[in-house]
Amino acid sequence: MTAVEKADVESHLVALSDGGHAQFREKRSLWQLTPDGREVHLDYLAADLDGLDPVSALADHYSVFIDLNGRFKELCGDWQLRDGAPNDHSDADYDSEVIDRLNSMHSEAEPVVTDMGGVIQRLSPYSSRLSVVLGRLMQGETNMFTGVMCGSYHDAWMELHEDLILTQGIDRAAEGSF
Repeated sequence: MTAVEKADVESHLVALSDGGHAQFREKRSLWQLTPDGREVHLDYLAADLDGLDPVSALADHYSVFIDLNGRFKELCGDWQLRDGAPNDHSDADYDSEVIDRLNSMHSEAEPVVTDMGGVIQRLSPYSSRLSVVLGRLMQGETNMFTGVMCGSYHDAWMELHEDLILTQGIDRAAEGSF
């Protein structure tokens, strides 16, 4: 997910926890930044950018991403609902058509996401993550579309979006990109 060895990630998490910047939520089996950690995160972002103006560097890519994000949200809605009711996924043809549309959108997103990874190295794992999870979805793992906290396409896409928002210092509410 991060293109960093598991032992290195665990070491960083322990250090963040020891510094009061992160905590492990046992019931949900996840790590979370503390309020102090969110503040320190801004310093880490600045150091990671090493003088790069992320808004200028990502502007063209981000504009395309936001357009794709609108389409992705529609696809998620089509996957989860059908004719205003929850999609029970009993119609394989309908589900296949929605997956085909996601695959088409992914083909447009892949070069943009790859290019963003070329601008900021930290973003580079997202392209392969999205491709791998799309492959799993196409092989029949239906939770890989919009499943929550399972590494789904939706999870990876939303993590990328949040990363881009934080990296560029965008106010999500002002942008209207919920």
